[in-house]
Amino acid sequence: MKGMNDCPCGLPASYDACCGHFHGGEAAPTAELLMRSRYAAFAVGDEKYLERTWHPRTRPGRIGLDRKTRWTGLEVLETTEGSPFHTKGTVRFRAHYLERGRRGQMEEHSRFVRLDGDWVYVGAL
Repeated sequence: MKGMNDCPCGLPASYDACCGHFHGGEAAPTAELLMRSRYAAFAVGDEKYLERTWHPRTRPGRIGLDRKTRWTGLEVLETTEGSPFHTKGTVRFRAHYLERGRRGQMEEHSRFVRLDGDWVYVGAL
């Protein structure tokens, strides 16, 4: 059972020891860890991190997180490339949420690239 200090991304670590490092400015070393940290940013309401890690060509003018959506779980379904030795990668995931008392999920196959050495989210395939 997950505790209150567990990282929202689903890895077995506290938020501070996991995605909190990335939200604080440390670069994620893989596309999967960037995707997990972006999910965690949605869960904790860190819009600045989402903007910072979104490719400038595809980033919307405003993200506008819905504070009524509570992110409740993440499943990483598949990854391709995206290691520290690659310049591009993909992550397919399923994110679970609770919105206005109703459970839901969204699935996405996301594309990531390195920009100035750091992983950034480009968009859905």
